[in-house]
Amino acid sequence: MHLLFSLHLPQLPLQALRPSWSEPGLHVVLDRECVLVAAPNAIAQGVQPGMRSGGVTAVVPDAILLDRNEQREREVLDAAVLALYRFTPDISLEPDFGLLLDVGPSLKLFNGVRSLSRHVVQALARLGLTVQLGVAPTATGAWLLARRSRSKHCIHRTRLLQHRSLAHELDRLSCALLPAAQPHVEWLSGVGARDLGALRRLPRAGLIRRTSTQLANALDRAYGDVPEMHRWLNVPDTFSATIETFERIEHAEALLDGASRLLLQLTGWLTVRQLAVSTFTLQMLHERGRSAILPTPLAIALAEPAWEEGHLLRLLKERLAKIELTAPVIGLRLEATQLQPMVSANLSLFPEPGGSQADMLQLMELLTARLGPERVLAPTPKADYRPEVCNRWTPATLKPPALLATDDPPARPFWLFKQPIKLLMRNERPFYGSPLTLIRGPERIEGGWWDDGTAARDYYVAQGSDAACFWIYQERTGDMQWYLQGLFA
Repeated sequence: MHLLFSLHLPQLPLQALRPSWSEPGLHVVLDRECVLVAAPNAIAQGVQPGMRSGGVTAVVPDAILLDRNEQREREVLDAAVLALYRFTPDISLEPDFGLLLDVGPSLKLFNGVRSLSRHVVQALARLGLTVQLGVAPTATGAWLLARRSRSKHCIHRTRLLQHRSLAHELDRLSCALLPAAQPHVEWLSGVGARDLGALRRLPRAGLIRRTSTQLANALDRAYGDVPEMHRWLNVPDTFSATIETFERIEHAEALLDGASRLLLQLTGWLTVRQLAVSTFTLQMLHERGRSAILPTPLAIALAEPAWEEGHLLRLLKERLAKIELTAPVIGLRLEATQLQPMVSANLSLFPEPGGSQADMLQLMELLTARLGPERVLAPTPKADYRPEVCNRWTPATLKPPALLATDDPPARPFWLFKQPIKLLMRNERPFYGSPLTLIRGPERIEGGWWDDGTAARDYYVAQGSDAACFWIYQERTGDMQWYLQGLFA
């Protein structure tokens, strides 16, 4: 199903300068000394788009005038695009602060149009952006649905899935919504073509002769009479995103809101690139200029690569709770430093009640972030022949080293003593509760000369009179004494 979302961000110039989490005020954004956008409370007091700056101060003396910053607008749009890559790889920029998304292949994944629309709006709201949404089978149709005025006395449909219902809704829209029709609005009104339905009924040849070919083509694209061509944005090869705090932050936990916005962008980028992150770094930016302070890095290493925002956010929250800032923070920068191809989990027909291996790894990572790597340990093999050395405790999130597998591994018990037990000798046989009979061996071990722990032993599997099996060895140097090393189950 070919379906397009048009996202209109009418307050983008204002929100790029004064994000929604800042204090409210009578903010007005000027472009060439004329009002571009204004806060709702400023509009309620009489400020209108296109008004001169002098008129604004006359109408609202307390208005806060801000100059437009196109660089900041591009940065905010880039952040929105990265976050929306979670839903589709096909995104393009549209005029009048808009984005176009081709979401046809994503409908089933997100349980339909309503659910997908809710996810898109919520993602942009987390970035501090307000959005007007239009959904239609054509890009121009979705664009018009997103930009039409909202009337309190008329309920408009913004999600139209069929061409027939789209055409019925477009017929009711004002001609002034089409940019190509705006220079001819007065003439069109004079001939009775105040809406798109009446405009479409006009003779095509006469319409082109008296207006322009662009108007007729835009009308055809809106109704789906001609195909539309789009220039989709290129996905960046690397990820690095920055956000300003707009105030000095002195407690690390207060940075979580801004960091979550960066993680939202990261997960969108990982999804579209089909990658998973194993290490990412949050740079906490401090003062610049003469009193510049180097950024404070916070590196997060994962036991297994992940791309889910919830898991990454939990790890970051635990780490931020343990940091004490040495200087106020004025910005954040998130970088993905180590990446791997994304490997989706296989869904089992009968899942285990205790959860999957990935769930266990995420739990270990969360405990490590909360308690510290030195307090969450797991047994790890070590490449060494000596039994008392070949096992050790290491942080649970570290990957164990790969050991060479053997075709016929020697018999080793799971229960080993911390210190070998010296055995008695009776009738020249080792004794432990009863005389021991050697049933397997020897397994000769010689090693440890590299760390002053030289061992020269012959290991045997021995059996007692009650059929219990023991792992014993005889020293090959000195008094040739026998020792008990472990017990078999």
